[in-house]
Amino acid sequence: MSVKYGKFEMPERIKLDEGSKSATFARFIVEPFERGFGHTVGNALRRIMLASLEAPAILSVRIEGVPHEYMAIDGIIQDMTHIVLNFKGALLRRHTMESESNPRDIKTVTKMLDITDEMIERGDGEYKVTLKDLMAGSDFEVVNPEHHLFTVTKPMTRRVDLKIGMGRGYVPSERHAFEKGVDEIVIDTAFSPVRLVNYYVENTRVGQDTDFDRLILEIKTDGRVTPVEALTFAAQIGILHFQVFQTISAHSIHFDKGETASNRDRDEILQKLALKINEIELSVRSTNCLANANIDTIGELVVMPESEMLRFRNFGKKSLTEIKQKLDELGLCLGMDLSKYGINRDNIKSIIQNYLQEKAGNVEV
Repeated sequence: MSVKYGKFEMPERIKLDEGSKSATFARFIVEPFERGFGHTVGNALRRIMLASLEAPAILSVRIEGVPHEYMAIDGIIQDMTHIVLNFKGALLRRHTMESESNPRDIKTVTKMLDITDEMIERGDGEYKVTLKDLMAGSDFEVVNPEHHLFTVTKPMTRRVDLKIGMGRGYVPSERHAFEKGVDEIVIDTAFSPVRLVNYYVENTRVGQDTDFDRLILEIKTDGRVTPVEALTFAAQIGILHFQVFQTISAHSIHFDKGETASNRDRDEILQKLALKINEIELSVRSTNCLANANIDTIGELVVMPESEMLRFRNFGKKSLTEIKQKLDELGLCLGMDLSKYGINRDNIKSIIQNYLQEKAGNVEV
């Protein structure tokens, strides 16, 4: 039995703010949502990203000749307690693939650290051992290769063993499920690669209504996953957990798509297309170039392909970038296919003129 529900406004686009994007930070804008769904979706994604994403991390450290972490080491400035803390700051990146036979197995990285007199002399009496000295040639990508581990002041040759595993969240040393070896120091491990997730909900417009939600997500990671990967993984984890509830089949729901949806969409796009060029605050140079090309409205602009725009006199790539950015803010782009609204290059001027006349007539009435 199918029950008919009213129309739900569903998000139509997700935008990555290119101006804020970096290797560890990104801002995403998703709209429109029904009122309240911005908080529902935003909080769920935030909780999943902070607690449920996987990344590799160091589980234990073994340095030859060091039986426990409460001791000093001859020829090394830092004591073992300090060195263990430094190892906790190691950031490693590796995605386990479906084709791997045992992707959850703990990997051991072994390095024979050989510090010579010459290496110490080049460092004015000390050699700073960094993460790249121990992880070179391993299966893991090192996000912070210059991360300082300890400082050596005397020539030495010592074997260093690191156990690395995949996990989620924060796991204290006593909860690691592997057999501890001789002189092996097990450490607390922070697997979560997401440092911070903020979300904000603003009002946005759909047609004439302004009480719909726009969701803004700000994601900061430590580099073991990118913000785009974090959001992608979180969305898939959320969908996976909702699938079980589909097995409850009391009734299925059929959603009303709205009889006037197409008319409303056409009216909404025409509102944007009818805007004058001087209403979108372009630079004087770009505005003059478009005026010389007899382009007066946004509609006449968006039906022009990008390649044709560059043929205009005094129109360069800087102006093109500026125009594309302004159109993107409106949810438009150059070379748009508006055929589903019955709009093309030949009739765009007349359609905009008729729309403005109808609008003016409605206002007068």
